Amino acid sequence: MGLSVNFLADNEVKLLHTGTDYFPALIAAIDNARVEVYFETYIFAPDETGQRVLAALIAAAQRGIHVRMITDWWGTGRRQVNSMHEQLVAGGVEHRVFNPWFKRGVTRTHRKICVVDREIALVGGININDDMFCDYNHAIPLEFPRWDFAVQVRGPLVASVQKEQEAQWRRLGKMTLIKRINLYRDMRKVNQAAAKNMVQAGFVVRDNLRNRSTIQRAYLQALGRARKSVLLANPYFAPGRKFRHALANAAERGVDVTLLIGVGEIWLQDAVAHSFYPKLLAAGVKIVEYRKTQLHAKVAVIDDDWATVGSSNVDGLSLFLNQEANVVIKDAAFAQSLREHIEAAVADGVPIHYADFEHVGRFRRIGYEIAFVFYRTVMRLFSVGKYA
Repeated sequence: MGLSVNFLADNEVKLLHTGTDYFPALIAAIDNARVEVYFETYIFAPDETGQRVLAALIAAAQRGIHVRMITDWWGTGRRQVNSMHEQLVAGGVEHRVFNPWFKRGVTRTHRKICVVDREIALVGGININDDMFCDYNHAIPLEFPRWDFAVQVRGPLVASVQKEQEAQWRRLGKMTLIKRINLYRDMRKVNQAAAKNMVQAGFVVRDNLRNRSTIQRAYLQALGRARKSVLLANPYFAPGRKFRHALANAAERGVDVTLLIGVGEIWLQDAVAHSFYPKLLAAGVKIVEYRKTQLHAKVAVIDDDWATVGSSNVDGLSLFLNQEANVVIKDAAFAQSLREHIEAAVADGVPIHYADFEHVGRFRRIGYEIAFVFYRTVMRLFSVGKYA
């Protein structure tokens, strides 16, 4: 198995925690743009936060900045996409919609990316919606801000993000078959740089062409090399067999493995996760459920200097079907900062013990297994057998 992450040196990577950090950084980057802005998101809500970001994008276009924006048709919603499209076009923003009416199958773009002037990139899990309302139902208030992260990057890695965004924009336009083949060949070329100092970081994406399993391989390689600890936080935990085995194997060889899992959104999702609990707990994996607020972060820290922040959940949709984007960082200071956030959330969570499942009724256990079989069948169908 070859390396799945091409690390580039000399980057400055800043951790952004919740919309409190992210939205001011995003809007400031757009407001300070001199030449161009590429922007892509899954959800773009019509709330106050969304209106502020929309106004910043339109203001940039009206002062002569080249603004190109991509929103997912399903994640943002047909009515919101159509309404926003009219505003954007009138304001001078170029806007393309990802996979309207599922014309290209069930794949969605779940990525959250902004690149400005080829100098600054923001990548992570934060959608364009208010922190204090559920992302799946904007009418449901949250007691505490949604728990999520992004990173702001400056340095050589920005070129990799820029290249991906330019290609994504071209893919969503009208292209001949020859041009699409040439674009595919061009995107297979990897930027090389010697890792020497400052923060080493890599940009990894998942799609259904050249990067079908890149993000999962990055995780599996890091888990396979783990020697001390694994902290993984994710809202939708339904990985395939390889990922589950990697977590269990790490715990069995003495690595301190802790999973922080968001619960309470979707019954089926929770049931699938619960079907994995007994075997993971028996292997020594620690499981903590986060119920304080909506957990939306897709982050991990492994050992002292490996960390990732991005859009990819640890489930079948993200690892085998949707388009995703993560940044992987090799830096002790960054890893420690993210570790502290995750450990604080773990302290706010509810630990799950193997003994807890001794009191789970027979019918509930059967329900968990049925949920998993159903989920696995659907994922295998959509991912053409990749999910196992």
